[in-house]
Amino acid sequence: MATRIGVDIGGTFTDLVYFDEDTGETVEGKVPTVPSAPEEGVVAAIRDYVPQDVIERAEFFLHGTTVGLNALLERRGARVGLITTQGFRDVLEIRRGDRAEMYNLFWKQTEPLVPRRLRLEVGGRMLGTGAEYTPLDEADVTAAAQRLIAENVDAIAVSLINAYANPAHELRLEELLRAAGFEGGISLSHKISGEYREYERTSTTCVDAFVRGRMANYLRRLDGRLRDMGFKGTSLITRSGSGSMTFAEAEDRPFETIMSGPVGGAQGASEIAKLLGIKSLATADVGGTSFDTALVIDGNPQVLFEGMIDNMPIQSPWVDVRSIGSGGGSIAHIDPGGLMRVGPRSAGAVPGPACYGKGGTEPAMTDAAAWLGMLGPGNLASGIHLDIGQARAALEKVGSHIGQDAEGTAAGIMQISSAAMANAMREISLDQGLDPREMTLVPFGGAGPLMGTLLADELGMDRIVIPPLAGNFSAWGLLGADMVQSIARTRVIDLVPGALDQVNAVLAELFVALEERSAAHAQSSIRSARLDLRYKGQEHTLTIEVAVDGASVAEDEAALLDRFVAEYAQTFGATMNQEVELVSIRASTTVPLPRRDLKYSPKRGGETDLDEINAYSFERKARMPFRIIPRGQITGKVNGPAIVTEDTTTTYVDAEWTMSVGNAGELTLERIV
Repeated sequence: MATRIGVDIGGTFTDLVYFDEDTGETVEGKVPTVPSAPEEGVVAAIRDYVPQDVIERAEFFLHGTTVGLNALLERRGARVGLITTQGFRDVLEIRRGDRAEMYNLFWKQTEPLVPRRLRLEVGGRMLGTGAEYTPLDEADVTAAAQRLIAENVDAIAVSLINAYANPAHELRLEELLRAAGFEGGISLSHKISGEYREYERTSTTCVDAFVRGRMANYLRRLDGRLRDMGFKGTSLITRSGSGSMTFAEAEDRPFETIMSGPVGGAQGASEIAKLLGIKSLATADVGGTSFDTALVIDGNPQVLFEGMIDNMPIQSPWVDVRSIGSGGGSIAHIDPGGLMRVGPRSAGAVPGPACYGKGGTEPAMTDAAAWLGMLGPGNLASGIHLDIGQARAALEKVGSHIGQDAEGTAAGIMQISSAAMANAMREISLDQGLDPREMTLVPFGGAGPLMGTLLADELGMDRIVIPPLAGNFSAWGLLGADMVQSIARTRVIDLVPGALDQVNAVLAELFVALEERSAAHAQSSIRSARLDLRYKGQEHTLTIEVAVDGASVAEDEAALLDRFVAEYAQTFGATMNQEVELVSIRASTTVPLPRRDLKYSPKRGGETDLDEINAYSFERKARMPFRIIPRGQITGKVNGPAIVTEDTTTTYVDAEWTMSVGNAGELTLERIV
């Protein structure tokens, strides 16, 4: 085991969990996020909750952040220039022949990260076979370099056609850019993605160039502050595709950390699934600003190999997390049609919901929950004590427009919020042919347990598992993020006898490249591989995990074909009478972190004089007495209605539900039949 500290930055709160190897103690903490300087929230959390001797002997600091994601969404990144092959200047605008919102007549495509005047073409061309068709025009490169330098770009993205098959032109182009005097960051598409699809590879390369400087500066500042505090261990950040990477590796491949923030909860949920033997679960991570949901099937979060942010594709392993702007700080408002809406605008950390008493005047979801009594005595993390009078005043401002009092407005806000969250969960489950009614709901985050029974009612789910450390569960999930590296290369090969000879040659190269990236851990890494397969004539693929022996696939072509056909039939309900071809080869290495046990008992005792509160029941559509029970005092089976308090979250258990504590400290809620 190893002492480690995990910190996850959210839009409203920064969450911390540390595990002390020497004592076996697990401690959680929560502080307000500092949007203008996120590292300050991290430092404050560590300073407030981690003893100095633990900081100095901790072996790992694990981090989840939305710095890269926010840079993209807010367009606050580098000034980027793009150099590409003649004829491909406009690939970022031509895109694909689809649209994100097919039936929205007013839909507009996202503006490219690189404006057209900063997208320049050069002569030269590689074929898909890797053969040179036309030599690189070095005069074009020099002219492009001079123009971009004159435009004061911070970074240059280089994406030449078929560079995944032969990167010689991109490598020479980089040399010429440096010779011309360019000193900024250079992102080469073949290093970012070894896969085909020119638009997707170019988009990914531009994203990398756009966030590289901001992400690198943030990680350096944070690492410097950690060292100043006495931390001597290894700093890691979670990857979008699960697992973690060192800060230095993240500076080199920042696009892999775009979804770093929401991944920690999915990782933690996969550990809970394995620990409790849950075959399928859906997560509900409700923070102050957003709602994130993911599926965990057979103990593994669902991973895609291409993500999408603001309609920009990113070719990188990607835990399938769906996010919407709905959280505890989401503001209720009246739309132009006179209907009440909730979110996506959020009160955030500053000023926060009205009931925080920090200057907020608009009603947020937290104000609705506070007025309905769902938060019990109203003592929240970070010393926040809810002002119910302020909540009522904010609710009445909106309620007056729809003819509702504070009670009706608050109940409406909670139901609108739960319906929006449930819709996101239906999308991620029903899109894959999975019925959420047959799954277990695992809510966490500051407001997740608050919404648990409402979400279960919306989705027809009968079982809820609230994990230990639920309020800081994403930070706890970070603590188990093994160090992972991955790489892919497109090679279109017919799946016939002898095909694996070519596959194994590529795999060997990929594993060497991965181990060069992380030479210090090469000896302790575990290798794995996946293959993208499809029927000939099709556009998209299915990804099949394969057994490996050393650097070779430990299965024959016939076994792979059988597995592909079975997977295809399960996914699409039919098979085709076509030959099968391999498209891309994916290699990964994993360096496992030492395991830590989930042994945590809530430390909150009877800190309130209240034994019950008159709160609103959505099952009964009226107020009724709810018992107030500190989580650490639950024994046996307890029937709702009840409100369970703990340090960093509050669990709302409506009537018609029962709860009990399991061996791992989890709280299981089941519907009374």
